[in-house]
Amino acid sequence: MFSNLRSLIFKLDPETAHTLAIKSLKFNFVPNLFEDGKDHSLLKTKLFNKDIKNPIGMAAGFDKNAEVYNQLFKLGFGFVEVGTITPLSQYGNPKPRVFRLVEDEALINRLGFNNHGAQNILNRIKRNPKTGILGINIGPNKDTKNRLEDYLSGVRIFYEFADYITINISSPNTENLRNFHDQTRLDELLKEIKKEKIDLGSKIPIVVKIAPDINNNEIEKISEVLINNDVEAVIISNTSNATREKLLDIQKYQKGGLSGKPIEDKSNLLINKFYKLIKNKIKIIGVGGVDSGLSAYNKFLAGADYIQLYTGMVYKGPNIVNMIKNDLCEILLKEGVKNFTEIIGNKSK
Repeated sequence: MFSNLRSLIFKLDPETAHTLAIKSLKFNFVPNLFEDGKDHSLLKTKLFNKDIKNPIGMAAGFDKNAEVYNQLFKLGFGFVEVGTITPLSQYGNPKPRVFRLVEDEALINRLGFNNHGAQNILNRIKRNPKTGILGINIGPNKDTKNRLEDYLSGVRIFYEFADYITINISSPNTENLRNFHDQTRLDELLKEIKKEKIDLGSKIPIVVKIAPDINNNEIEKISEVLINNDVEAVIISNTSNATREKLLDIQKYQKGGLSGKPIEDKSNLLINKFYKLIKNKIKIIGVGGVDSGLSAYNKFLAGADYIQLYTGMVYKGPNIVNMIKNDLCEILLKEGVKNFTEIIGNKSK
């Protein structure tokens, strides 16, 4: 069914189509043709000691303003991450700022943390109690004079209403944000967040979302900092600024972060490198090119404990979670395992 709708949707500007998708979910215009399918015991797991029915999450970026997270749970997602949210509302970068690379099943965006601001979004979350595991992704305002304080502000505002908080240090669309990948700066940021949690009397799990465009030396240093600061999970990875010569679509040189199928292999390789350094210490949430049971399976083999998607839903539609669950269960049954966690990191063995 979605394949018939897709050609019509793709006639719209990508950001207009996204706004329409949010409104359709918000007002329950997405029909129950996409109602949650059966969850198999093969996929049950825990996220930060809380039971989830499957390890498939909605990545930050889709529900930037926390408008439809409960509707996304109804589509079958095991957990949902909203944001990125900044302390103050901001428009983001000038339009157009989202581009479909249809031939590559990819997106390029240079949105720039457009959102309604922390207090407005907090009020919305208070009015709409979450029905599943909710992560809140936070970042600094573009024009802030103190980015570290903006992160601390996000923790203070949301710690009582989130199941985990993601520290986004990896968007390519906020100038110099990736400087936080520097070992010293990242260590300072995470130490301050630990102090803030102590002051708040909070045990909220902290997750760090990293960039895919890092080298082996940076991987080792970042892993060390994450372990030393008791970070609970790392999201691997955000969108990529990497070379695009092999892409087919004419829009491939648009400025911004690349997501979708073209970064799948790069993401899996990075996941596996981190897995070898942090396994049994820090959980890995794998992102990048997830759009099928096989792509999910390969993320787990590389070392991911959980997966997230966003671009995959743009191309495969709102039934994508059920498609992935069904296909993944078929693969796992052929493998003869009792739960998907048995295959995590098997690529490394």
